[in-house]
Amino acid sequence: MSATEKKIMRAFRRAVIDYGLLDDDTPVLVGLSGGKDSLTLLKMLKLFLPASKYKYRLAAGHIDLGFGQDITPLKDFCDALGVPLLVEHTQISQVVFEYRQEQNPCSLCANMRRGALNSLAAREGYQKVALGHHLDDAAETVLLNMCFNARVDCFRPKTWLSNSKITVIRPLIYVDERTIATYARQEGLPVIKSCCPADTHTKREDMKQALAAIGQFAPNAKQYIVGALQHLPEGDWRVRPRQRATANKEE
Repeated sequence: MSATEKKIMRAFRRAVIDYGLLDDDTPVLVGLSGGKDSLTLLKMLKLFLPASKYKYRLAAGHIDLGFGQDITPLKDFCDALGVPLLVEHTQISQVVFEYRQEQNPCSLCANMRRGALNSLAAREGYQKVALGHHLDDAAETVLLNMCFNARVDCFRPKTWLSNSKITVIRPLIYVDERTIATYARQEGLPVIKSCCPADTHTKREDMKQALAAIGQFAPNAKQYIVGALQHLPEGDWRVRPRQRATANKEE
């Protein structure tokens, strides 16, 4: 196991413990987009399985947006890991860019992708859906909500969806994007470039640049933003009490 892989696995394990992400044998479906984050998450869940006392069934779920992407590399990657790949074909790209002609398409697209993935998971008997959101995603989301919605809010490390009876987990929540990018490069993960015409032209990309600028004079800003979420009086970001003493240790 490389130094980078060990670093990611330490942060992965800490998130699992802090939020009880894998505290039973519930089957897990990883949302596999083909990006570096979801590929890394699938690899970590597979590596963690032999060491875990919970023998969860693991699979990957890919939502085909209708751009005509070749997902052969994803199939080969899943085959090499011994993980089933479930593919859901949709017309999300047509709905967003042709029928609706959204000027700010990301929110609608994300909602439709999540809905399709959750439906796939429920239909195939996977009660947990794992997403590859990481530390940078969380910090960027906080900035987005503060700057454009006048509230301090973010997605949760663990969320129960009552409508679909699915729990969404985010085990990479303590891992920064640069570490994931390094790992993907070192391991030669089969990253598929996004075909979305809106890729890199979003408010989130603006927040990414703003966070990079903040990092020039506050190197631990991302960690402290997540720490602030953990210290809110109420909410799902609060770490389990018995783990609170070690929650913010450096990896």
